[in-house]
Amino acid sequence: MGVSGTGKTTVGELLAERLHVPYAEADDFHSPANIDKMSQGVPLEDADRWPWLDAIGAWARSRAGRGGVVSCSALKRSYRDRLRAAAPELFFLHLTGDRALIADRLANRQGHFMPLNLLDSQLATLEPLQEDERGAAVPVNPGPDSVTALALAALGPHPRAG
Repeated sequence: MGVSGTGKTTVGELLAERLHVPYAEADDFHSPANIDKMSQGVPLEDADRWPWLDAIGAWARSRAGRGGVVSCSALKRSYRDRLRAAAPELFFLHLTGDRALIADRLANRQGHFMPLNLLDSQLATLEPLQEDERGAAVPVNPGPDSVTALALAALGPHPRAG
């Protein structure tokens, strides 16, 4: 989880590879209308997000007992609660970084629908993990391989599903 530009896709793919489980990109669960909105620099509203979150939750539920990694912004506690309602065993890795680093990444990213001008709205919306939520915060500044190693350490010993 985390704002756009923190490396959710890159780290998610690496993490899934190292855990030998499938990876799902949350952006693939968005409706065309949501993608159009974001492409135009218009932040999504909660009503736009509910069907998207439900689809991600259904995917996570389908992986119960077998494992999987899905990248998802999950910026608000209520979004994570909705995902947990579908898949109670979810573990959230919150990829964190300072605004300057993330803005630089977004400014240099090619071929993605999420524009840099939505970063501040995402940061304003972000509700970090709370102590009663199953998960961990991981800084993104060391680079993808180091972030993946930190993520694996945060997950602790888990059976490797296939």
